[in-house]
Amino acid sequence: MSRDVIDWRTRAACRDEDPELFFPVSEMGPGARQVARAKAVCASCPVRAECLAYALDSGLDNGIFGGTTEQERRSLIRSRRRAEAA
Repeated sequence: MSRDVIDWRTRAACRDEDPELFFPVSEMGPGARQVARAKAVCASCPVRAECLAYALDSGLDNGIFGGTTEQERRSLIRSRRRAEAA
């Protein structure tokens, strides 16, 4: 693990949260409330952009990273690919 990765993670707002919060079973019902709570933590995070970039670059499929759900990251990747192709 590179020093840059370690550095941004130590400043993450989620570092003192239960990791389970960021891995909801679904985005419906109780899972939707969990997603909202996780995104609220991300909203105030000073390294949100770094976290999202890490998730996108690493192809992380599960969980909330950088304030985005799995579906939202897939949409970002599709948009990125379309922009690169244009």
